[in-house]
Amino acid sequence: MILNDKLMNKMKAFGLNSYEAKIWVALLSRGVSSAGELSDISNVPRSRAYDVLESLEKKGFIVMKIGKPIKYIAVSPDEVIERVKKTVTEQADMQTRIIDDMKKEDIVDELNMLYNHGVEVIEPSEFTGALRDRNNVYNNLNLMIKNAEKSIIIMTTSKGLVRKADALKKTLEKAGKRGVDIRIAAEINSKSEEAARLLAEIAEIRHVENISARFAIIDGKQVTFNLIDEEKATPAYDVGVWVNTEFFGTALQNMFENVWKTAKPIAQARQI
Repeated sequence: MILNDKLMNKMKAFGLNSYEAKIWVALLSRGVSSAGELSDISNVPRSRAYDVLESLEKKGFIVMKIGKPIKYIAVSPDEVIERVKKTVTEQADMQTRIIDDMKKEDIVDELNMLYNHGVEVIEPSEFTGALRDRNNVYNNLNLMIKNAEKSIIIMTTSKGLVRKADALKKTLEKAGKRGVDIRIAAEINSKSEEAARLLAEIAEIRHVENISARFAIIDGKQVTFNLIDEEKATPAYDVGVWVNTEFFGTALQNMFENVWKTAKPIAQARQI
C-alpha cells in the first residue's frame, strides 16, 4: 500500500513516523489484522513490524486482540484525535509548569549572569547571526522590538506588511507606549490596506513603490534583513541575517531616509 506525500505529512501531526503511519493506515483499511499481514500491506519490513505495532499500542492508536495468532484492532481516527489532543495538552501544561518553576529558582539568575558576563567581553560587531525559516526571522524581530529604546524602522513588501500586522502588532504597540518612534514603509494596495490601517494606529505608515526590500532597523544599530526575494522564498526556506553594528545600521537608515522623503502618506496611498 502506497501513501501519498500529503497524507504522510498529515500523519506527522499525530506524532507518527513513516513506518507507524503506514502500519496504522493499513490497519484502518483492514479493521483487524496480524503483524505479518500488515507488514505485507504496508511494505514495512517484518523485522520492524512488531516494534512499530508496540509503539502504536503505547500511543493509543491500536489495541492488541486477545488470542492466537496475535492480531491488532484499529482505534477509530476520531478517538485517536481526542487522545492525541489530550496528550499534547497535558505535555504542554507540564512543560509550562516546569518553565514557570524555573523562573522561581536561582538557576535563571545564574544563567542570566553568565549571559551578561559573556556579552560584556564580546565586540558589538561580533553580534551576527543567520536566521533560517521565516518563523525564526519573526521571533528575532519580536525580540529586537521588545528591546527597542528609541526607534523602529521597517521596510517591507505588501505581503510582508500583512504578516507583520499579524505577528508584530502587539509587540509594536508596547514599544509605542514606551515612547519608541515607529515608522513603516511598504507597498500599500488592496491586499495590504487593512494591515496598513491597523498598524497606522501605532506607527507612521508610508507607501513605497517598486521596492522589494525587507529589513528592520532598531535604534540605528541592530538590523535584520531578508536575503531572498519574497516571490521565490517559501516560509520554511526564507533566510534572514541579524547584525548589531552601528556603522551598517546608520548607513542603511540613511538610505531609508531618502526613500521615506518621497514615500506617500497612507491617506494618499488609498487614492492610488
